[in-house]
Amino acid sequence: MSERTALRALAHPLRSRLLAELRVHGRATATELARALDTHTGATSYHLRKLAEVGLVEDTRSGTGRRRIWRALDLPPTAGLVDEPLDEDDAQAADWLALDYLAHFGERARDWLREKDSDDPAWRESCGLEDHPVQVTAEQVTALRAELLEVLERYRRVGQGNPQARRVVVYTCALPLPPSLTGRAAPP
Repeated sequence: MSERTALRALAHPLRSRLLAELRVHGRATATELARALDTHTGATSYHLRKLAEVGLVEDTRSGTGRRRIWRALDLPPTAGLVDEPLDEDDAQAADWLALDYLAHFGERARDWLREKDSDDPAWRESCGLEDHPVQVTAEQVTALRAELLEVLERYRRVGQGNPQARRVVVYTCALPLPPSLTGRAAPP
């Protein structure tokens, strides 16, 4: 899969949502995805095929008849990172995708906050929103992200087969902070 080709394919609102839905909730049919995303089955099927063409999803071949079951393919930790400079169209697609991803995260976070009180107390105590300011160089933040990805990869399927396990999505976002607005140095 070419990273540029995948980027271009994902720079469509329905496609990015389809991939997110399959990654977070697992396998589904076009009809189930259409219902979850409040769209039409025909459009959902078309865009699933487009995602399959670039290697982001696949038909599991486990459905019967016209009932195809789709799944998101596991992406390498560096997927979506293009090493060479982007042309203007690709740069706009990357920016749109990042903003769409941020909106998607915001929706998930709002849903969690609205529903958390009805969830099991153990899950309420273990999940939620937090931030962890650190002081690092650009090289060190690269190493930090790589270590976080290693930990996440270790936990990707560790609960498989356990009836108490639930799918959990972990969002990471390393953002440089602006200089202190108060004129004070950042705490060590």
